[in-house]
Amino acid sequence: MTVILGAIDGEISAFLGAMTHRRDQRMRSFRYHQGEIDDTPVVVARSGVGKTLSAATTQHLIDRFSPKRIIFTGIAGSLKPQLQVGDILVAADCLQYDLDAGALGFQRGEVPYAGFRVLTCDPELRRAAESFRPERGRLHVGRVLTGDRFVTDADEPQWQSVWSELAGDAVEMEGASVALVAAWNSVPFQLVRTISDRATGIDGINIRNFLRETSENSLACVRHMLASLSVAH
Repeated sequence: MTVILGAIDGEISAFLGAMTHRRDQRMRSFRYHQGEIDDTPVVVARSGVGKTLSAATTQHLIDRFSPKRIIFTGIAGSLKPQLQVGDILVAADCLQYDLDAGALGFQRGEVPYAGFRVLTCDPELRRAAESFRPERGRLHVGRVLTGDRFVTDADEPQWQSVWSELAGDAVEMEGASVALVAAWNSVPFQLVRTISDRATGIDGINIRNFLRETSENSLACVRHMLASLSVAH
């Protein structure tokens, strides 16, 4: 069983359309969708926006389904000029840029007393994702930074020092929280993001159309990953 997550409905819409034998289920306000994509058993769900909801959703699905792997997809803001809008970023690792317990002697992004900081994506899943060739845009590999803030002022000096310190390539709001829960439960994890903006706002973008294109991009990438994993095994 593979769990596929996106923060909002628009990020998972293509996955829902591609599912066969789909069964929609609900637990209170939480919805998830069980079925198959290309004969591979999957659960697709909207995680919710931000670290808390995405972590809670991930833990629930791990407890419910004991998945073999978790893949998170969606959009992110670029922190590097070589990452252009529409490009895909395959995460090598991720961490929480807004977790700062420096006063206690911990590094930025380090979870105090837990031994987690840089959360490395699964090598096998990463190789499968890296071998994907998108029809639109380019594919990059790098580091994703996660925090509970929609960043629209990434060029401001207050943030430039953080991005530089952590060597981040893109910024978003869920990846590292899902990665942390996956690591805590020893579940292989991969994060794949499509660049939507330069973390300076999304003015000029038809977000509904862009999310549809992003979801289709993500679906193509994940289909490639699942097919590659099937061949490897």
